[in-house]
Amino acid sequence: MPETPGTSHVAIVTGANQGIGAATAKALAARGVAVLCTYLRLRDADATDATDTTDRYHSERSVDGTDVVDEIRRAGGRAEAFEADLSDPDAPATLFDVAEERLGPVDILINNASGWIQDTFTPNPADQFGRPLQPVTAHTWSRQFSVDAMAPALLIGEMARRHRARGADWGRIVGLTSGGDLGFPGEVSYGAAKAAQTNYTLSAAAELAPLGITANVVHPPVTDTGWVTDEVRQFVASSATHFHVADPADVAKTIVFLTSDDAALVTGNVITLR
Repeated sequence: MPETPGTSHVAIVTGANQGIGAATAKALAARGVAVLCTYLRLRDADATDATDTTDRYHSERSVDGTDVVDEIRRAGGRAEAFEADLSDPDAPATLFDVAEERLGPVDILINNASGWIQDTFTPNPADQFGRPLQPVTAHTWSRQFSVDAMAPALLIGEMARRHRARGADWGRIVGLTSGGDLGFPGEVSYGAAKAAQTNYTLSAAAELAPLGITANVVHPPVTDTGWVTDEVRQFVASSATHFHVADPADVAKTIVFLTSDDAALVTGNVITLR
């Protein structure tokens, strides 16, 4: 087992009310890290026309962070839940203020939250799995980029500013990405926003290295966060490039490793899990 951060470390995990974010918050807490679990209760209007599976996915995204925090506390860990809309440019500073007040200075940042929406340049009403599509608009672009690109950039900047101010020399940043060599057809704004976040994170790896901060990006495989159907599993089984349908806890293991002391030389990477 790699050496991992101890009780002196504090993490912000965005989108920690479900899926990979919740699994990561629990895994970090199990290793002694105090965690601020941020979330936004989200119920999309367009989910009313969704399939049963996407409706379950949206339902899971609509819960708060109480259950995750309660589970961490029952296991003896330290955690706080805080609701924040990451499309608000003031949210990053607020999150760091809350974390510092309730838990201590933040030195681990997990940019997991997504404003996920499926938009497309085609007239198709649904993707190959029956999930509803909508045209690219200023609204879909803004919703996706504000959460998946702007917020991570501002959170990284806030962490770097406070890190310098207190003379800290250890820090970890992990982002989550998705997409492929030809963008992300059927989820074009999602893929583009994730590409922007990747670029911000890799820039941070170069610029913040003198501060002892590492920054990496994890590209999970197809992960069952509530949207995976039998059709998706069949697609993965027949694919030449997708090997697993992962559980969020499996992805969290890699994220937690990247926050460990054993990963001190691992920075500036996009780590693809299959």
